[in-house]
Amino acid sequence: MQSGERYSSGADLAGPPGRAAQPPQPQSGTGHQHRAASPAHRWWIAAAWTAGGLALLGLLFRISLSFPQDSDGANSALQAWDMLHGNLLLHGWIVGDATFYTFELPLYAMTEFFFGLHSVTVHLGASLTYLIVAASAVALARVDSRGMSMAARCAVVIAVLAVPLLTSAGVYTLVELPDHTGTVAFLLVCFLVIDRAPSRRFTPLLVCAILGAGQLGDATVLYVAVPTVLIVCAYHVLATVNLRPRVSLRARVNLRTGDAAIAVATVASVPLAVLARAAIMHFGGYAMISPHTKIAPMAKWAHNGIVTYHNVLNLFGASRQGAALGTAGAVLGLACLLAAACGFGKVLWTWRTASRAEQLLCLAIVINIVVYVISSMPTPGGQREMVAVLPCGAVLAARALVPGRISGLRLARVVVAAAAAVALLPLAAAATRPPVTPPAARLATWLQAHGLHYGIGGYWDASAVTVQSGSRVQVRAVSLMYNHGPVRFAAYDWETNASWYEASQHDATFVIADRPHSYPNDDFTVAVIEKYLPHPVAIYRVAGHAILIYRANLLKHVVPALPLNSTQG
Repeated sequence: MQSGERYSSGADLAGPPGRAAQPPQPQSGTGHQHRAASPAHRWWIAAAWTAGGLALLGLLFRISLSFPQDSDGANSALQAWDMLHGNLLLHGWIVGDATFYTFELPLYAMTEFFFGLHSVTVHLGASLTYLIVAASAVALARVDSRGMSMAARCAVVIAVLAVPLLTSAGVYTLVELPDHTGTVAFLLVCFLVIDRAPSRRFTPLLVCAILGAGQLGDATVLYVAVPTVLIVCAYHVLATVNLRPRVSLRARVNLRTGDAAIAVATVASVPLAVLARAAIMHFGGYAMISPHTKIAPMAKWAHNGIVTYHNVLNLFGASRQGAALGTAGAVLGLACLLAAACGFGKVLWTWRTASRAEQLLCLAIVINIVVYVISSMPTPGGQREMVAVLPCGAVLAARALVPGRISGLRLARVVVAAAAAVALLPLAAAATRPPVTPPAARLATWLQAHGLHYGIGGYWDASAVTVQSGSRVQVRAVSLMYNHGPVRFAAYDWETNASWYEASQHDATFVIADRPHSYPNDDFTVAVIEKYLPHPVAIYRVAGHAILIYRANLLKHVVPALPLNSTQG
């Protein structure tokens, strides 16, 4: 078979059991058009899509500025900055249980290439991440539609993705942190490839590469995308089983199909990701903290289900907490959730005739929620672990609410106008929030003005100040170590670089203290610092913090981080 040639089409044309095989039909809006668009018309369409994307990016960026950048996003920016300057394998870094190595970090590096290292870069990178997720969802929703119908579907997707931005929790989850949101792009792009080219020769290789890269950055791809693809492909293989008597087992199940090849490629993506991590380890790359997630006791599953229900409401913006439009915003969020549920139910009802994309989206939602419920992850406000439910639901809502073709130009225009209004309203309302000046900005300005360029502090202050200053002031995170001998300050063992704590390379002369946190080891009061460090020569109050100044190198009093369940690569 030549490149681009299809696999044996017998199984693909057979369809679900009990239905006669049908010849392939051109997809609406994707096959031959009655009248080819002129080059000028195509340029206008491309310009319209580009302008719409840039406008959406501008709104997302403006919305992102309404929430302060914290050290989680700042650490990703610092890792990307290292990659941009040649440390491609992140040598010396201890990263979290999700590395975001194959999507968010390269994206942050590209933004830093043009705009440098600053908190604005973090906001822009997070906005670009959500824009790419939205574009992937739009690409899936518009399949089998054309003209006004396509425009309406796109608007519905944007509306569902925009409404959660009315709440502070939605802004924090979707356009502020690189916390699993970008991972959804791997799922959606993979589903799109499988749906549009299930029998192409290149599809299995492409699926293997997408899923392997996704697993390297985030285990969510392993636990959600991999089983989803395997189950849907197995269904399509079994749906073509020859039930005629006197037929051998080998002839009953045709394994030379695109679905079978995609299933094999999906399985192959798992060892591919493992080998990639092994190669990173071999060449001295980052160390990775082992995930702490485990299966929860069955007695907690009912409680986890209740927490999951409330987190789903938060994910879709069906919450009044911090909502820009109050009750109206919560109603919009609930309407979006119901629309997604409607699309979900429609796929279940028409499963045998639903497209592969719809089946994949529906099953991904189920698997993501089930894995979340039975695990130890459910916590109030912890919806970031199931963020894939939102874009998948947005696509299903668009495909359920808007048919592939809308008869009647007047009706089509009304539908498009209504969908566009619903999409623009939450975006415009969320963008009215004033930009927030984080405490890190005042701290960075004060430290730089007083010639203080290297120090230590709690996790939530350290990298946030570093990035805010463009790395002109560098603050390194430390924690108090209680369980191993005398109480001492230790290098932080999460999202840090070991070279930061080398006393022979750096001279740390200040400590940032006095900001309360929910983590006991990160609560540094002046009394605690003076108990375990030498007496400071001066103490200043800045932005609700205390800054303690020393003449000695504080890194000599900081012990290395303990290897807490870390794995290389």
